[in-house]
Amino acid sequence: MSAVMGVGSALGMILGGVLIEAGTWRWVFFVNVPVGALLLALVPRVLAETARRPVRFDLAGAAAATRPATALVLAFVRIGEQGRPDGAALAAFAAAAVLLPAFALLERRAREPIMPLWLFTADRARTAAYTVQFLLPAAMFGTLFFLTRHFQDVLGYGAMQAGLAFLPMAGLQFAIVRFVPRLLPRLGTRVLAGTGTLLIAAGLLWLTRLSPGDGYAAALLAPIALLGLGGGLAMMPLNALVLGTVEPAHSGAASGVAQTMMWTGGAVGPAVMLTVQGAATGDGMAPAFATGTALAAAAFAVTLALRGPAPDER
Repeated sequence: MSAVMGVGSALGMILGGVLIEAGTWRWVFFVNVPVGALLLALVPRVLAETARRPVRFDLAGAAAATRPATALVLAFVRIGEQGRPDGAALAAFAAAAVLLPAFALLERRAREPIMPLWLFTADRARTAAYTVQFLLPAAMFGTLFFLTRHFQDVLGYGAMQAGLAFLPMAGLQFAIVRFVPRLLPRLGTRVLAGTGTLLIAAGLLWLTRLSPGDGYAAALLAPIALLGLGGGLAMMPLNALVLGTVEPAHSGAASGVAQTMMWTGGAVGPAVMLTVQGAATGDGMAPAFATGTALAAAAFAVTLALRGPAPDER
């Protein structure tokens, strides 16, 4: 999955650049319609049907799940726009503080919760893995946004050239993830995930030194490569740990929570980085990259709580 995501991200940025330069930025949204239709047609033919288990859909939990993160993102975006926390931002923070425990209480009482809370409480290593899966995308998604701005606004790249600039990151991630299954039984989750998060933190720290006059090869290629290597090393062991600590009947829920953590981090992280960057004075994007570095460093600290052996060794 990690390899496919890396390749998909690279192809998406490149093809998105082609569409923008050939027409309009709106095409990058429209093209998802035929792609989605193609996937709907292929899935029944390619994927085998899994065993079915009758459950009651947690409609209330599904409706409440996104509200805390939405309120939090709105709060940070508002601060970024205004340059300070105003009444609307404080109200959004207060709403997030109320909505999150309300969602947890709702899930605790649900007969078939969409997010079983025991996934976070029953296993310390799994909780740590989920936390890292939130923090790393929070750092990475915001970094991709600011790098894209640097490519286009500072270096003058077109949309397609900016997409190609990310190709080394995706290529290295795809290459390294092919070796991770062989390394996992020998080194374990803690070593691989910890090394990956350190490489990402190092790449982000390197980017804090970026200045407007720096060229791509001299100042950007190496840190971008570190991001690709780190992502390739870290993500697959985390997914393996999450799925290896639950029974097969709960693998869907465990995997769904992992995806939720990733995309929630991917929404909150850029909002935080935008807020910090907006509040900073002076030129350059160092404050945003420093925030990403702090998020990646926090992810590394959490990896210390991961188990040393791989899931198939327990």
